[in-house]
Amino acid sequence: MATMNISDARDHLPAAMETARTEAVFLQRHGRPAGVLVSPERFEQLMQALEDAEDAAAFDEAMAEEGPNIPWEQVKADLGWA
Repeated sequence: MATMNISDARDHLPAAMETARTEAVFLQRHGRPAGVLVSPERFEQLMQALEDAEDAAAFDEAMAEEGPNIPWEQVKADLGWA
């Protein structure tokens, strides 16, 4: 993890981007967190992990709901898969 002041990152953007290829670059303004520079690949990994976590939470919420279960054959028929 690297940390840079925003003005330093602006003045040395190619170097900041090169660092972000291998580690997150935390940007600060007046000593406070202002942003994070990451590679496109890492961003995609983070977004996929977030989507997976949201899907798991939605699944857990659905499983906790009261009510009758729908047989798998009925679900396939309702979706036009059968």
